[in-house]
Formats: sequence, structure tokens, C-alpha cells
Amino acid sequence: MVAKGDMTNVPCVVFKRLFPGPIEKVWAYLTDTNFMRAWFGEDSFIEPRQGGTVRMQGGHIRGTVTQWQPPHRLIYSWNVFGPDDGPEAVSAFPESYPTFELERQGDQVALTFRHFPILERFIPQNAMGWHVMLDILSASLRGEAVEDRSVYAQRNAPLYGVDLNNLER
Repeated sequence: MVAKGDMTNVPCVVFKRLFPGPIEKVWAYLTDTNFMRAWFGEDSFIEPRQGGTVRMQGGHIRGTVTQWQPPHRLIYSWNVFGPDDGPEAVSAFPESYPTFELERQGDQVALTFRHFPILERFIPQNAMGWHVMLDILSASLRGEAVEDRSVYAQRNAPLYGVDLNNLER
């Protein structure tokens, strides 16, 4: 054993996107239940405060808001659960943290998104999934028709080498 700590790198997915402003509108789409449904699906909500409950995709994703700094920064824990996992279940996967940072850039809003840590085997699938979500968010913010999630997934899967018929579990 060595007393000195080891340094490691944590796998992280990062996206940078520009959206039409104002920043308050983008913040609302990230945090308001009425808007979140457009890009995160029905039965998704974030309790708007630090320490608030996060529940996405019908409870498939559960977490807690760790940073709530409207309209600039949102971070929450991300825990993946199975459809039959009850409220006291412990996720079989490591906890991770989606991080949304917004900055005004003229009449646009710059989003820097990070999600970490990501298990090595899930990196391509995670990146593709967030690409899909951000494409849906972008269409929603621009007032464009939002296509079915599967259309975005089919478009983005080849970018990350993801086989949609054989997803990692």
C-alpha cells in the first residue's frame, strides 16, 4: 500500500450548444415540468430548489438537485432504475451528474452540458442519448415540430457507433 493518492480521469460526455434566447426561456425548458415533457418525456419533473427531487421518464431516472442557480446553473444526481424498482431501491449503476451551464451571448444562450462519470461501456450510448435530448430541446426552443424520439435516435446512433437493436444494459 502507498499512502499517496492516485490521480484518475473520469469519463465525461460534453456538449456545447447555442439556443435562441432569452436565457430565462432556456432555463424554463430545462426545469419547468410543462416544458420538460417536450424533451424528457411525460412524467418528468424537477422540484425547483437545491435538494429538490428529480424524477424523469416515469421514475427510470431519479435524483436530487445538487445546485440550483437560476438561470445559469443546474446540477442534479442521476440514478438509473428498472421498471419494477420501488421507492427504496438502490440503483445498480453508479450515481452520475448532469450539469447544465447557461450563459448569455447576445440574443442567444450558450449551453455547456456535462454528464459524469459514465461507465466505459455506456459512453457511446450516453453521448447518443444526450445528443437526442439536446436535439429535441433545440427544436422545442426554436418552435419547430418535434419528431418522435426514435427519429432522432436513428439519426444520431451512427455518429456514436450505437446499435439501437443491441443497447448496453
